[in-house]
Amino acid sequence: MKTERKILYYKDYFVSFYRSLDVGAQKKIDYVLAMLKMQERVNERFVKFIRDGIYEIRASHNGNIYRAFFIFDEGNIVMLFHGFQKKTQKTPESEIAKALKLKQEYYAGKK
Repeated sequence: MKTERKILYYKDYFVSFYRSLDVGAQKKIDYVLAMLKMQERVNERFVKFIRDGIYEIRASHNGNIYRAFFIFDEGNIVMLFHGFQKKTQKTPESEIAKALKLKQEYYAGKK
């Protein structure tokens, strides 16, 4: 990768989630975001494609699993979406539906 990706935040969804976490969980998310900024490909343990251009950051800390949705837009990482603490093996459809809605809202606002 030639240049470092920028991380952009849409509204305050992700920032509010991030601030609600303890420092250890924040550090884990920071680690994943740093990899994502610098590396072309990141292990699926940390970043996973969901569908329709939506990806999730995956971080775990003290037995808790945290997820936050993002998209790529013009080479940048856009942390559009709320984060959540995952309690089941599969990413809940309701969370994916929220992410898809926010993605549409983001692109509608860019026009």
